[in-house]
Amino acid sequence: MALDDTRVVLSSAEEAALRAEHDALAGRVATRLSIDDVRKGAYASFGLVMAAGLTVKFAWDRWGWGLRPVRPPGRYPLLFLGALGLALFLAVFAVAAFLRARRAMRVEDADFARLREIRARLGIDA
Repeated sequence: MALDDTRVVLSSAEEAALRAEHDALAGRVATRLSIDDVRKGAYASFGLVMAAGLTVKFAWDRWGWGLRPVRPPGRYPLLFLGALGLALFLAVFAVAAFLRARRAMRVEDADFARLREIRARLGIDA
């Protein structure tokens, strides 16, 4: 069974317009900028795990079971609150980075699909 040649004959103006769109899309999809946001989110997630661990450790040192120090370490739990604030900031930053990356990935995927469609119409990918 032979494959049908489904290429459409294009006018020179159509072909030039498609070629220009192809070149513009090829330049945009050459690098995936969403990967940078994924990297930032991964780093923030790692920092979040570290900050959450510190938060738990400071809370345990202040209010955990076991021997109580004779004199409390201070009136306010500043280390605990600082670590908790850092953990919350990193959580928000990581979520925002992953959402930005997902939004950018949708655009990149649509651009790549259009590029493949143009390449098929131009007969570049046979």
